[in-house]
Amino acid sequence: MRVLVLGSGVVGVTSAYYLAKKGFDVTVIDRQPAVGLETSYANAGQISPGYSAPWAAPGVPIKALKWIFQRHSPLALKPDWSLWQLKWTIKLLQNCNAKSYDLNKERMVRLAEYSRDCLDELRGDIDITYEARMKGTLQVFRTQKQLDAEAKDIAVLNRMGVPFEHLDSAACIKVEPGLSSVKDKLLGGLRLIHDETGDCQMFTLNLAKEAQKLGVKFRQDVTINRLLTNHGKLTCVEISTRNNEQVCIEALEADQYVIALGSYSRQLAQGLGLDIPVYPVKGYSLTVPIINSDAAPISTVMDETYKVAITRFDNRIRVGGMAELAGFDLSLNPRRRETLEMVLNGLFPSAGDTSQALFWTGLRPMTPDGTPIIGQASAVHSNVWLNTGHGTLGWTMACGSGRVLADLLANHQPEIQTGDFSLGRYTGSRYNKYAQASPALNNL
Repeated sequence: MRVLVLGSGVVGVTSAYYLAKKGFDVTVIDRQPAVGLETSYANAGQISPGYSAPWAAPGVPIKALKWIFQRHSPLALKPDWSLWQLKWTIKLLQNCNAKSYDLNKERMVRLAEYSRDCLDELRGDIDITYEARMKGTLQVFRTQKQLDAEAKDIAVLNRMGVPFEHLDSAACIKVEPGLSSVKDKLLGGLRLIHDETGDCQMFTLNLAKEAQKLGVKFRQDVTINRLLTNHGKLTCVEISTRNNEQVCIEALEADQYVIALGSYSRQLAQGLGLDIPVYPVKGYSLTVPIINSDAAPISTVMDETYKVAITRFDNRIRVGGMAELAGFDLSLNPRRRETLEMVLNGLFPSAGDTSQALFWTGLRPMTPDGTPIIGQASAVHSNVWLNTGHGTLGWTMACGSGRVLADLLANHQPEIQTGDFSLGRYTGSRYNKYAQASPALNNL
C-alpha cells in the first residue's frame, strides 16, 4: 500500500520510518531542501515526558495580563485581526480550568512517556546519533508561589507513575553544579529523572537516512498546490517543482495520505473542508558555543519564571522558549534575544559566548488543549490521516506519535489508548475504534 507523507519535520520523518517498518511503500514530500529545517531545526532540545503539560492552565489568563506589561514576558499577543486567532484563543481560555488541565496533561504525559519508550527501543534497533544525553530535566523555582503550584503537576505525575524528585536549593546545585553561583535565587526544583535531551534536527536527518534504507523516498523542494478529491476521498496531491527556470506540475497519487505539516496543516486541510484547531505559536532559541564546560548545564534546566529551557549539547547550549501569538510572522524580535541571553547569563554566567550565538525562530503547531491530533481525519476522508498539533513537544512526542499513526493506519491495536488524540474531540464525532476510557476521566 502506498502512503504519501506531507511534511519532513521530525513528526513526518518518524511517521515515515514507522510506516516503512510496517511494510508500507512510503514517499515524503516537503517544501524545504532537506528534512528538519523548520520547527525541528533549532528547538529547545528537550525530550521531556514528565514536563509535558498544556499551556492552558488555571491562572494563566491572569498571568497573561501581567505578562503583557513585562519586558521579559514569556507570552506575547500580536493581533493579526483574524477570526481564526480569536476563536483559537477563546478555545484556549476555555481549557484554563483545573478539570481540563488535569485531563489534557494526562493525555500528553501518556503519549510522551510512550514516545520516550519508543525512542529507547529505536536506539536499540539502529545506530543513530544526535548528541543524546539521558540526564533528566530540572525545573527551577524562584518563588514560593511556583513551589505551591508544583503540587498540581506532582499529583498527575504520581497517578501516571512518572518518577520525579522534589529538590531543595542545595540538591539543585548537586544535580546542576553550574547553578552554584545563583543558589541564593533558587527556592527549589522538580527533577524529572527520565527526561532526555538531544539535537532534534540531527536526529531527523539521521532517521531519514535509516528510513531510506527501508525504502522510503524523500522529495524535497516540493510545493504543495492543492488536494484533489472524489466524493470526499483524496485522490492525489498536486505539486509543483522547479527545474532551472521551468515550473513542473505533477499529481502524486497514493492509497493513504498523512498530513504532518505542523503549523501549516490547517491551511492545507481546509481544502478538504476540515477545520483543524492548530495555531502557529512562535518561539525563539539561541544556540550558544560553550566557552566553559564546567560552568555549563549538564542536561536541561527549565526556568519556571521565564518559561525558558537551557539545554546542553556536546559543545553547544540551546536556549529556547517564549510564545508569541502572531500568525505566521517569522521575523526575529531582538527583545526576545535579549530575554534568552538574560536567562542564560543569569543562571549559567560565563558558560557560553552569546555574542556568537545563532538566533532562530520557529512556529510551534499548537492545539487549544495542548494535545496533538493523531488519527483518521474523518469518516468521509477515510484515506487522510493527521499527525500534527504537538506544540512545544514535537521532539518529545515524535516517536510515539509516528508509531501510533503507523499502527492505526495498519489497522493494528496501538499499545496505548489513542482515541482521545483524534480530531473527534473537537468535532464531537466518534473516536477511532481503539478508543478506551481515559484513566484521568475516572479521577475527575
